[in-house]
Amino acid sequence: MRLWRRFKAWIGWGLGPKHLSVRLGRPYEGLEGVRVRYQEARIPKRSGGTRRLWIPNDETKEVQRCILRRLLAKLRTHAQATGFEPGRSIVDNARPHVGRRVVIKMDVIDFFESTTAARVERYLRRIGWNKRVAALLTRLVTTSGCLPQGAPTSPRLSNLLNIGLDEHLQRIVEGNDGHYTRYADDITISFGPHPKPEFEGSRVRIVIRAVVRALAAHGYRAHERTKLKVMYAHRRQMVTGLVVNERLQLPRTTRRWLRAVRHRKASTGTCTLTDPQLQGWAAFEAMVAAAAPSARA
Repeated sequence: MRLWRRFKAWIGWGLGPKHLSVRLGRPYEGLEGVRVRYQEARIPKRSGGTRRLWIPNDETKEVQRCILRRLLAKLRTHAQATGFEPGRSIVDNARPHVGRRVVIKMDVIDFFESTTAARVERYLRRIGWNKRVAALLTRLVTTSGCLPQGAPTSPRLSNLLNIGLDEHLQRIVEGNDGHYTRYADDITISFGPHPKPEFEGSRVRIVIRAVVRALAAHGYRAHERTKLKVMYAHRRQMVTGLVVNERLQLPRTTRRWLRAVRHRKASTGTCTLTDPQLQGWAAFEAMVAAAAPSARA
């Protein structure tokens, strides 16, 4: 069946304009007439420098949200892809790496820009759309030959397109008795105690090289110098902003800051956070705390 679907995609067969119109609830001619426009914006990164975003105009954004909701939302992604997925969070990304001897963090260079429009179109044809519809959908969700970071459809598409990458990386890591998760362009790998500790460093180097090769095979490049971190248990291990050394928890500086904010609120009635923000932090703390026991188990 999979070979038959690939053959149909290759020759251009598949669901056509009528099916797309029904699925999106709007005429196909109107979709063809959408003028896709973006405005460039730059925001500062925590690590320094700026991140470039492509913000779609109102018409483009409305169509993209419709595509996300009606075409992409129910499609399968890999279980270890934890970013931008309903029911998954930074807690799910960090939890598998609690209490491990070694935690490795790797970062993909220009992740969205390296996810090409050609890959988007191939994926859309593979899941059943014909050549004409796949080309239109690709035009509606890409710009300059890639996924635009800032479009509502880009995070979900990046996960859908990279099921093969996630499977590849998971095989590499699990073959070395490790755990793997990916949060957008952040890759995390961890290992427990090796029976022979002198082999731990060798295993880390082998896996890093294998991951770099796997990323290259899927069209990506890893930051092998500035963003590569190997964190051992005797130092603080952080995964997507959470400490994972012995149990899952917020960093000490964050916990102290929250205590100070709440003390000021109780003492003076005012603080630097609004009531909804305080409630949001309380809910997040509860989510982390609830995950901590299962992480230790």
